[in-house]
This record gives sequence, structure tokens and C-alpha cells, in this order.
Amino acid sequence: MNTLVFDIETIPDTDLGRRLYGIEDLDDEAVGRVMFFKQRQSRQTDFLPLVQQRIVAIAAVLRTDDDIHVFSLGDVEASEKEIVQKFFDGLDRYSPELVSWNGSGFDLPVLHYRALLHSVNAERYWETGNNDRDFRYNNYLSRWHWRHLDLMDALSGWQPYARASLEQTAILLGFPGKLGMSGDQVWDRYLAGELATIRNYCETDVLNTYLIYLRFQLNRGLLDESRLRVELECIEAKLGQSDSPHLKEFLEAWRLTGYAK
Repeated sequence: MNTLVFDIETIPDTDLGRRLYGIEDLDDEAVGRVMFFKQRQSRQTDFLPLVQQRIVAIAAVLRTDDDIHVFSLGDVEASEKEIVQKFFDGLDRYSPELVSWNGSGFDLPVLHYRALLHSVNAERYWETGNNDRDFRYNNYLSRWHWRHLDLMDALSGWQPYARASLEQTAILLGFPGKLGMSGDQVWDRYLAGELATIRNYCETDVLNTYLIYLRFQLNRGLLDESRLRVELECIEAKLGQSDSPHLKEFLEAWRLTGYAK
């Protein structure tokens, strides 16, 4: 089966914020401040409800039978609708096993709302066996099916207090973790016009997730040590062939840990 490891980055949906709070005359930065303030008032946190978040990047590692790809969906000027459509088109094309870190609690629900907003066709994603019997007992929607593997959930045994961050889990296993940026900086970087930086950050997050996934496959007995080495060498070679500085930086950081080849 093809495997698609994915991650999204989001910012406040300021168009929604304007309608929610009647502040049509404010710019995006000011609307964002209002949205965060309202959330702090009601929930004592800056973390906005998922319905108030807009997707600005989706990164993926796609492992097929004969190759591996690390990429962001759409180009840097792509609209949110185009990015979201490409995600669900990929499910139609490859029917992959989806792998995420907190995808059940964050990435996928946000994708649900944004696909709904943009009238995106996601037929394959919502399939539960009515049109394809293979999806009856293994689909993207059920927590207990493996067609979507949320690594954070699985490794914590679905216990909230046992959850770990992607950063700490990656470092535990000898992978690079974050490289100079974190999720709480995305909005500021977006306001500064640094969308390319956000996309690069998202790609390194998804690489950490993919490397954790490979170790988990060994843990599950679905890879042995020799096959794990082949998979690690494959991603290492792909990063080494890349002209992208952030992927080169990730590879160098990985090698410095002593866990790469």
C-alpha cells in the first residue's frame, strides 16, 4: 500500500473573524489580535477553535512501491481551495495509508471544515464501504482502522495524559526535531510574507513524522532491521539529492545525531 505522511499549517481565518465579531474595517493583523483576545477571554488560551483556522500549507512524504517524494501541495501562490483539493485528489489517486501526528485531533478536522467551505469533492476520503468493499472494515474515518494512523494517538494508547509532542518524540529517537521554527510562529511569519518559510517548516515536520513512523513499523513487526535500514537509506538519499536548503539542513542535522547512515 502507498503511504502518505502529512501535516498542515494554519493561520486565523480572518474573513470569518470579521463576520463573527463585526470588524470588517480592520486589517488581517488586527482581526487576528481580536480573535486571539476573544479566545483568551473564553478559554484562557490563544489556540483558536478549529473552525476558525485557515490552511496555508500542507506538506507530505509519499512512499510508493518504487519511490519516495517530499513536497508541499500546490505552489507558493496556490489558494487554500487548490491546496485542499490536491490533498483529497491524492487520496483518490493513490488510496494511501494516511499517517499523521495529531491528525485525528487537528489536521483532519480542519481539513473537513475547509473542504466543506470550498465545496471540495472528498468522496474517497468519506468512503466507508458503500462503493468500495475494501473500505468497509478499513477506512479513513474510524480510530480503530489503520488506513489513517495517528501516531500521537497510537503511541499514547489514546490516553490524553500520555501524549507527547512531535518535537520531543523525534529527539528521543535521534531525529532532528524542529529546526529554528515552531508552530506558534506561523502567524507572525505569514504576516511577514514568509509563506515559503512556513512551507519549508511544514516539510521538516512531516519528515520527523515519517521517521517516527518507520521506527513504529519496526515496533509493530511490519519492518525488520534490514528493511528499516533500506527505508532510512532511501529517504537519506532523496534528501541528499535535493537542491532545497531546508532539506539539506534537515539531513545534516540528522547525520549529526549519529542515527543516519
